Formats: sequence, structure tokens, C-alpha cells
Amino acid sequence: MIHLETVLGGALLAGAWTGAWIVRGERPSAGRSAALVAGLLAFGVALNGPLHDLAERSRFSAHMAQHLLLTLIAPSCLLAAAPAWMVDGLLAPLRRVPWLNAVARVSTRAIPALALYAAALVAWHLPGPFGAALESHAWHIVEHAALTGTALLAWWPVLSSSRLFPALPYGAQLLYLFAFGMPMTVVAAMITGAEEVLYPFYAEAARATGMDPLADQRLGGILMWVPAGVVPLVAFTIVFFRWAAAEADDVAEGMDCPK
Repeated sequence: MIHLETVLGGALLAGAWTGAWIVRGERPSAGRSAALVAGLLAFGVALNGPLHDLAERSRFSAHMAQHLLLTLIAPSCLLAAAPAWMVDGLLAPLRRVPWLNAVARVSTRAIPALALYAAALVAWHLPGPFGAALESHAWHIVEHAALTGTALLAWWPVLSSSRLFPALPYGAQLLYLFAFGMPMTVVAAMITGAEEVLYPFYAEAARATGMDPLADQRLGGILMWVPAGVVPLVAFTIVFFRWAAAEADDVAEGMDCPK
């Protein structure tokens, strides 16, 4: 099933991003353009079509794949697509409201950002809140918004181009990325290691389609577990080489300076 509101939201976001570049009189780099497309595709695949339908009707593992797209792929790509002038242009109004500015400044720092992300991951994968999201479309939207929003904050210390609320220095980014995957790894381990079905909705749906619900649950846990380690490792590698390149540039500039 295609949800027109999500397609329209993606189109508006792409249009606003493109319009901002046109107004500025510049062309985005290929990397930023590719990041935008990847982020919008991740949202589109997660919230429409077969994956979304399986997640809502019968497969816990499909729901976990959906959450991976909404936490590890879409927010990171959209942050990577936005240059400093765009991010700070959106955030500038917050500075006029002291308490909003303070909240934004604190919530984009490494420890609070990761703590909020971890809290959302744990809370929304508990049987009670998870079941409520499956029974109510409104709560399902809240679940996805909370996971995506806190994931955006968690990626901020690594991928933010903002000068108002900047990313961490490269060395601190590497340390941060060691911790980034831990919340999802813990949740995945609890789900994978459970000896009973944690989510009654999927127990009934899986049996109706002839699939072992515990096997489906463990598959979902593994789907979370592996990317929780792989995606931060990829980010770690990219940051490391960026740091090395920046250090090389600094050395070259120092050698060029007149004595």
C-alpha cells in the first residue's frame, strides 16, 4: 500500500531542499544529492509498499527492518545532505527563544543525544508500548516519529554541519561511534535471546501465515543486531579517513607558510 501523505512529505522535503539551493545560487555536490536521495528512499521503503504492509500485518522481522531504515539510514543520510548554511538557517529562529535554544543545545550534545535515542529504543520495544503502536495507527506514527527524531539527535554529534550546534571533533566522534551501536545491540540481544514470544500481535499473525512466531522474532532481533554493529563501523571508517585527510591538509598548510 502507498501512503500518499508520506510521498507528499518526501516530495515537499525534496522541493524545499532544491529550492534552497536555487535561491542561494549554488549547485549541491553529488555527495549531498546522493545522500538526500538515499534518505528519502529509506523513508519511502520503510513507510510504503510490501515492507510496511508486512510490518503492520504479519512479520515482526519486517517491522525491525523498518526501524533500521528509520534510525540508521534515513536520518543519517538527511543530515549528510544538509550543508551548514541550510541547517543553521532552519535552527536560527530557535535562538530567539531562550528555552528552545537551551533545549536544542543540550539535546544535540553527545551524551544527552545518545541517552534520548537509547531511551526511545528501549521504551518502544517493550511489549506494552510496542503492542499499543500496533493496535493504534496514531501511536504507530508517534513510535516512528520518536525513533526517527531521537536517531537524528544521536547522529548529530557525528554528521551535523551546523555552526550553531556543531558536531564533535574527529577524535571524539570516533569514541562516540563505539557507543552509538550499544543501545540497539542491547535491545536486539534481549529480543533474540527471549525464550518466548514477546509480542502477542505477531504471535497470532505469524501462526495465521504458517510461520513460527519465535523464529520470526529471533530473525527480527538478528536483523537489528548485525546492522547495529556494521553501520557505526562504516561511519567510524569514514570519520577516520576524514580526520587523516584533515591532518594531512593542516601539515601541508603549515609547510607552505612563510617562515
